[in-house]
Amino acid sequence: MFIITKILAGLVLLTQICGVGLLLSLLHSRARKIIVSFFERWAILLAFCVALVATSGSLFFSTIVGYAPCELCWFQRIFMYPLVVLFGIALYKKREEIVDYTLLLAIIGLLISAYHNYIVFVASQAMSCGAGVSCITKYFVEFGYITIPMMALTAFGAIIFLLIIKKINV
Repeated sequence: MFIITKILAGLVLLTQICGVGLLLSLLHSRARKIIVSFFERWAILLAFCVALVATSGSLFFSTIVGYAPCELCWFQRIFMYPLVVLFGIALYKKREEIVDYTLLLAIIGLLISAYHNYIVFVASQAMSCGAGVSCITKYFVEFGYITIPMMALTAFGAIIFLLIIKKINV
């Protein structure tokens, strides 16, 4: 369990670092063409991989490790899990118009995840998200800030980044 948590947290950190680097490199016109061309071509496959890892990670934490998901975690799952199926079908059928539908799911999931991170890191004890497992429960903290809600936020953010590049260039 410990090693998988470290691997997933490392992937989140790598995604965040790459995301910042990519956003900064988009300011340079020559680099922007290369980056946009690459991500436009591979956006759906990369988004599928991100959604698959996020879904697998959440299932690992809840079914194998035994971490009970809170109410907000369930809502995030509602918006992440279908992305794996939708991206998989899009890849299989070579259809790119799925971007509009998946982008909406990812944006809603990102908003829920951003709120969840707000509760965990800012509001803490002052807020609650409902009955059952508390939404401020931190089963682990890697690199000083990576929690399960931060993993979800990063995954939704990466998917949105990929889909926006795809949508702009389709």
